[in-house]
Formats: sequence, structure tokens, C-alpha cells
Amino acid sequence: MPELPEVEVVRRGLAPHLVGRTVAAVEVLHPRPVRRQPGGPADFAARLVGRTFGEPARRGKYLWFPLDSGEAVLAHLGMSGQFRVDAPGAPDQAHVRVRLAFADEGPEVRFCDQRMFGGLLVSEADDGVPPEIAHIAPDPFEEAYDADAVVRALRRRRTGVKRALLDQTLVSGIGNIYADESLWLARMHYAQATDVLTAPRARDLLEAVRTIMGRALDQGGTSFDTLYVDVNGESGYFDRSLNAYGQEDRPCPRCGTPIRREAFMNRSSFRCPRCQRQPRNRH
Repeated sequence: MPELPEVEVVRRGLAPHLVGRTVAAVEVLHPRPVRRQPGGPADFAARLVGRTFGEPARRGKYLWFPLDSGEAVLAHLGMSGQFRVDAPGAPDQAHVRVRLAFADEGPEVRFCDQRMFGGLLVSEADDGVPPEIAHIAPDPFEEAYDADAVVRALRRRRTGVKRALLDQTLVSGIGNIYADESLWLARMHYAQATDVLTAPRARDLLEAVRTIMGRALDQGGTSFDTLYVDVNGESGYFDRSLNAYGQEDRPCPRCGTPIRREAFMNRSSFRCPRCQRQPRNRH
């Protein structure tokens, strides 16, 4: 699933193709991506036609596109969602589900989704965070993010540190890839108990999160397959810079010890057994 860097790359790519443009027509080619729209596909289209987009915004893994009506289109990419920009009349990419055409007759914006876990919704948001995601914590790149408050909240938890990082109500935007990479950079085991972390170590970890995701942003995000591309169909290159995630049996870039893969919450965690030693009190 795309994490914060991948979603931010999409936001940046969409901005010049949305800001100030007025929607002329909306085609919903499959109802599932707008399944959360109370009035269904017809209501989704009616709320968009004639509306002009403002600057796209993001929190964690969610995007929203403000409209001049005060509403906003809330978007989540799910496992395989993509926004693509193409000339009117250009052949559809595979799995196009929603198409937006504009009054200026310029490039269309198309939402593609192979697995259809993603979705679009016209939210009642009034120039702020859509209410559907108001419970999600600010991410590390937002002005609203308060690192000291997150440190305090993290240390109040009684869980393993990776579980805490994946909790979107604590800090948003972090998924399995960047949790593993951040823990590697901070030299911390995924099961390290949060309630015994010192404040400096908690700050080190959160700074590692910002560092890792900043590097990923600079490289266009992480692409393991064609299900994550930017609006021009280009893949990200951060997968070539991963130190731990997906690197099972390869030497740790720091000490040379083979990276180990271990089961974690119905998925996998990757760590260096020398740099990220197992804590005594394991959650």
C-alpha cells in the first residue's frame, strides 16, 4: 500500500493539473471506487461538474482536493489506486474507473484501480481536514505536527514500538516499509517496549522517520511493481536505497550481518540482528 512519500509524490504531480481548473464532465466507469458516496455515482458526478479545484492537500496516506463549493474530493489509493493525467481522447490505461474532463479541454485526470480497494468521496469538508479523517493524527511533514507531543504519547503507550508507528492515530503516513527503514536507521528492534523508551530515544526514532521518508520523497517514493506510479506513469526509485525492508539475507549496509525477516502482525518485519538487538521485555 502506498505510504506517505508515495501519496505526496502523487499530490505534487496532480497539483498543476487540478488547481484553478473547472470540471466539465465526470464519468464513473465502475461504481466501487465511489461506494462511500451517499448518493452513488450520479451524486458524485453532480457535485463535481461546474466546480473548480483548489490546491491538493494530504494527511498521511489520504489526499483531498478542495472545491470552490467548500467541499473536497477525499481520495485514498488503497492497494493499487493511481491518478493518471492524459490528453482527451487518449487510450485508457488499464483499470480506469473514474474520468474527469475539464472546461479548458486540456488534460484529463483519470483514477485507475486494479484491485479497487481505493476510493473517492465528495466530502462536506469546509476548507479544512475532511471530517472522515479528522481522527487521523498529523503526519511528520505537517505544520500541525508536534514532535514533543508525539514523544509523550508514544511513551505512554504499552506496546511494541513498530505497532505504535503503524497506529495512524499517533502519527500518520507510516506503513510497513518506512517503519522498518526508520527502525533500522535508529538501531531499534520492532518489539522495543514504548513505555520504557527514554525521551531522547523516542525523538531519535521520530527524526529517523522524517529522514527516511524525506529521502524517499526525493527519489519519487518506493515502487516494487507497476501498481505504484506517479501521474505520468513513472516509478519511484527508493526501493534501490532500502537498507532493511525486503533485504532478507543481504548484508546490513552498516555492519554486514545478514538482514533477517520475521513474522509480524500477519506481515513481515526486516531487521539487522546485530544493529537491532531483541529487547529483554518483548511485547
